Amino acid sequence: MTTYTHERKISSVPTDTPIFYPDTDGKPMAASDLHRDILIGTIETLKARYKQQTDVYVSGDILMYYVEGDPHQVVAPDVLVSFGLDKKRRNTYLVWIEGKLPDFVMEFSSKTTYDDDLDKKMKLYASLGIQDYLLYDAEGLYLPSPLMGYTLVDGVYVPISEDEDGGIHSAVLSLDFYVEDEGLGLYDPVAEAWLQTPTESAEARAEQEAARAENAEARAEAAETEAAQLREQLERLQKRS
Repeated sequence: MTTYTHERKISSVPTDTPIFYPDTDGKPMAASDLHRDILIGTIETLKARYKQQTDVYVSGDILMYYVEGDPHQVVAPDVLVSFGLDKKRRNTYLVWIEGKLPDFVMEFSSKTTYDDDLDKKMKLYASLGIQDYLLYDAEGLYLPSPLMGYTLVDGVYVPISEDEDGGIHSAVLSLDFYVEDEGLGLYDPVAEAWLQTPTESAEARAEQEAARAENAEARAEAAETEAAQLREQLERLQKRS
């Protein structure tokens, strides 16, 4: 989704009539399978990351209205993380209702969006005061670099330098983002562990259970073999006596 409007600080527009804030712009999400799969995987990975924290809201492609009374002042980040909010399901993100903006946003750039992601959206997010802004180009065709990051310093986005392995560190999330052969890798440098989607976690648990079952079966077979050998030894000793 590419909805956005011109840069504007959060404010209220006085009105005596109810204002309708649509939960869709009526446009389908136009993206390649790869683009969409990585985007959904990133959102699911971040949701799993904060599953045990009740005050972290993770979403994506949700219409975010940032000026009360003016439904034209709207943007739809591909990914957003907002600390201090409960996890309830939302149809829209109304900044004046939530009481805060997201702390982190990410855009998955495509042929039709990368210009805006690097210009208008970047200026908008900076003017709103969103701390970290990352951009990712799944096809590796449109951005100057497949993965780019910016953090807010004195109201202006400054580039986040890549680490020696090409990773981008989001200080607000305390996570490192890496471009992998196919997709994005999210790494927790404190826990020294790669984050997984719920599906990946389930698959890993299934593999661990299968390995434990296999080991248990192997131990049982070894114990049975040892018991059979002991019985044979006992029988030989009994025959000799």
